[in-house]
Amino acid sequence: MPKADCKWCGGTGWVVSERDGISGADRCRCVADARLDELEQSSQVPRNYRNASFDSFDALDPVYGAALQGAMLQIKGYANNYPVTEKPGLLIVGPPGTGKTHLAVAALRQLLARGHEAVFFDYLNLLDRIRSSYNEALGASNREAYRTALETEILLLDDLGAHRVTDWVQDTVTSIVTHRCNHKQALIATSNLSDPKIGGSPDYRIMLEDRIGERARSRLFEMCLVVRMPGAPDYREKRSVIR
Repeated sequence: MPKADCKWCGGTGWVVSERDGISGADRCRCVADARLDELEQSSQVPRNYRNASFDSFDALDPVYGAALQGAMLQIKGYANNYPVTEKPGLLIVGPPGTGKTHLAVAALRQLLARGHEAVFFDYLNLLDRIRSSYNEALGASNREAYRTALETEILLLDDLGAHRVTDWVQDTVTSIVTHRCNHKQALIATSNLSDPKIGGSPDYRIMLEDRIGERARSRLFEMCLVVRMPGAPDYREKRSVIR
């Protein structure tokens, strides 16, 4: 909807222009701004990441700077080339505090700015909401969480595999990943867990497959461009110092 107090269109949503002596009307930019505001609100991106962008990502580490820059360029390339039919998903893995969530949200925000719909879910919170949906007294919002995870155009799952493993957890995450893989729907995921397929150390105590199951892992790698973050010093601590 146009902004009622817009100085360009006066709330009509249209701006009259003249080209070569012919008058016409163009959509006012306030309509696009209002649509972006709507998309950003519905995306549920946490306040801490609402300004995350590729430009604000700090890749100036003296040891890992080149690797961080390379990872950022891969993720930026995914966003620039979206939609991608062959590999519609993006999996960002690496140690805690390496900027995975920042870069995932930077990609998501770039897609929101182009008019795509997307939703951010913390993995633990999503599972808790889906489990709570079995209790009718907790309302419709939790019951809608599972449907949203299946149907939204772009789903961002942050901290995939963080929940302790149970049969229910594995079945639930498998159903979400499989549905999105089968329907070529974008899934952006971050995880602190490693995997042998991406050069994960055998010394890792818990691997990604241990937490989400073999079926979900297989579908995830089938549908995703995988970006591995280097083991740089904690990104969140660096950002707090910079502020």
